[in-house]
Amino acid sequence: MGNEMSGKTVLRAELLGARRLLSADDASEAAAALARHALLLPELAQAGTVAAYVSVGREPGTRALLDALLARGTRVLLPVLLPDNDLDWGVYRGPGHLVPAGRGLLEPDGERLGPSAVVGADAVLLPGLAVDAEGMRLGRGGGSYDRVLARLTAADADPALVVLLYANEVVARVPVEPHDHPVHAVVTPQGVRRFTGPARPAGRA
Repeated sequence: MGNEMSGKTVLRAELLGARRLLSADDASEAAAALARHALLLPELAQAGTVAAYVSVGREPGTRALLDALLARGTRVLLPVLLPDNDLDWGVYRGPGHLVPAGRGLLEPDGERLGPSAVVGADAVLLPGLAVDAEGMRLGRGGGSYDRVLARLTAADADPALVVLLYANEVVARVPVEPHDHPVHAVVTPQGVRRFTGPARPAGRA
């Protein structure tokens, strides 16, 4: 496990360094392309509720996608970081209803629905730094989404798991630990790639 952890640390540092080199224009262009491709995904097009997140800094941009989902009538849940790094959830009601939170994040104003609200989502957009050929995701290392994924598993919920990345962040292999989950699809500015990883449920399109 030590080697996997150190491998993750090195890979995270490399990928975050590459993101920092992106210009604002590059990031904005990528966000528009990500939204275009993501909106064509049946898992998102047919979802009544999507659990998503607000991108910050040079993360692959989600703002255009959030607004397009909202305009489409999709119910969008956004995370609210709790002191223990777990995630509560609130409903996204537009960019004017986002408020600054800790660690430079933005969260929805209004009612808090509780950490279990994510269990009702038809699709979950996961932040990440990389995904590999098996669909294994490299997260930021805070553990918040490990708890979300564990909560989904415990509730026997099976939403589509989708990660938004830049093209260079789709890599050959991500160091994996036993609690890591594969995602169903990755969206990059260049398009969509689906996975049929080892832990993917049978019969899922």
